[in-house]
Amino acid sequence: MIVPTLCLEHAARLIASGGRKILGIVAPPGAGKSTLAEALVAAFPHDTQIVPMDGFHLANTQLARLGRAGRKGACDTFDSAGYVSFLRRIKAQADGEIIYAPDFRRDLEEAIAGAIAVEARTPLIITEGNYLLFEDGPWAEVRGVMDEVWYLEVDDVVRQQRLLARHMRFGRTRAQALAWISQTDEPNARRIAQTRHRADMLVPWDEEQA
Repeated sequence: MIVPTLCLEHAARLIASGGRKILGIVAPPGAGKSTLAEALVAAFPHDTQIVPMDGFHLANTQLARLGRAGRKGACDTFDSAGYVSFLRRIKAQADGEIIYAPDFRRDLEEAIAGAIAVEARTPLIITEGNYLLFEDGPWAEVRGVMDEVWYLEVDDVVRQQRLLARHMRFGRTRAQALAWISQTDEPNARRIAQTRHRADMLVPWDEEQA
């Protein structure tokens, strides 16, 4: 797994700067956000931890109640206010305190509460997700909590191929996966791409890297 040198340099600088830092990685669905986050943890195993935005997905029961189950993954299918509150909490984490974060299980298609233990001694928390640079509602407050945000730039054909493989790996037929990509993933991707100008750094991310 090849991590761009610039990413390693920026992460090392954040770690060395002292205190708790939060790094955001943002991109459309299928861009390889979690892959880069995991590679950074492998490069800095004692100084980093991942807390994904996807842990703040609304439960399927709530999506059904709200009539949003058919477009799960859109920006209004998350607890965005809860995510902002959590980021502020870990930003101000006290020495010796452990804060428990939710994680998202793709095999269950549900978030699991308290699945990630965030320790105060970890200097760099990496959070990755689609909507870190949005300016609507509570999402608008996310950018101000993070110390640095990277936007991953990936060829759309490559990204869509990854999405197709992911959806089929988790149980959708090819036809179902293609329909979900066209009706849900790609409308989201277009909105996310419009926020790239708010990032601190644009990271080219090709097929071999991710």
